[in-house]
Amino acid sequence: MAEPHSTNEQAKPGLLDKIGNLFQAEPKNKNELLELINGAKKRELIDQKTKEMIKGVLDVSNMRVRDIMIPRAQMVTLGLQQSVEEFLPILINSAHSRFPVITEDKDHIVGLLLAKDLIRYGFNSESQGFKIEDILREAVVVPESKRLDTLLKDFRSQRYHMAIVVDEYGGVSGLVTIEDILEVIVGEIEDEFDDIDVAEIRKIGKRTYAVSALTNLDDFNNYFGTKYNLEDQDTIGGLIIHRLGHLPGRGESISVNGYKFKVINADNRRLIQLQVRIPKELKKLKNSVISFLITVLKK
Repeated sequence: MAEPHSTNEQAKPGLLDKIGNLFQAEPKNKNELLELINGAKKRELIDQKTKEMIKGVLDVSNMRVRDIMIPRAQMVTLGLQQSVEEFLPILINSAHSRFPVITEDKDHIVGLLLAKDLIRYGFNSESQGFKIEDILREAVVVPESKRLDTLLKDFRSQRYHMAIVVDEYGGVSGLVTIEDILEVIVGEIEDEFDDIDVAEIRKIGKRTYAVSALTNLDDFNNYFGTKYNLEDQDTIGGLIIHRLGHLPGRGESISVNGYKFKVINADNRRLIQLQVRIPKELKKLKNSVISFLITVLKK
């Protein structure tokens, strides 16, 4: 008769088991649930990434399409009557894979063009008589008020990746992709073409620094001695977006408590790189402190 396995030989509990154990206390509301998750992180039952992912799932269940959509003004569109020579630079420069195709303006979307559908026209004689309407895909339309969890299910079951968002009057207010929803859950999704920052904070001048927009606020505060604090934002990029009230484009700038922030790199979904210029007074203070320390050390 075989002996039972010892405790040491038993499989360690998996991630789902750990998550299931969190809810044994039967939280009565979302705040209590978040407290349990934070407590589990402190007790090292789950790591930071797992905590953020669980929080992301909870966020998706409470968010609407309007909360994450790419605004109308930032939509990259193609004209139905454009020639290959006219729309090809747009495809290349934007590096997107799907494009709404319009007639008069962005309120008149007639379909979607998938960049991959153009491949076969680049290798045979069919390209001579090419017309965008020949390869248009149907554009799915959703209201701003649609719940994200419901839209994610639709994306998966109906196998489409982009939807046009309309307001209560039927006007186009933006677009949303399946990637936008997944990033709420798992964080920023980077592909092999995304730039990789060597360091989050780099000094590039006497009072000027290059700072990744994803730099944690605590890390930023520790480096510069600032006291920025925002409950709903974890990064310096999130702070800048909150202060401006919108997703800024390249070249936009704002001053916060004497520090000047300028957007160096951004796309239609996120901030990527910031330039930070510290106040003159702070530079003088640092130099004074350094001079004082040198004097003391020489004695």
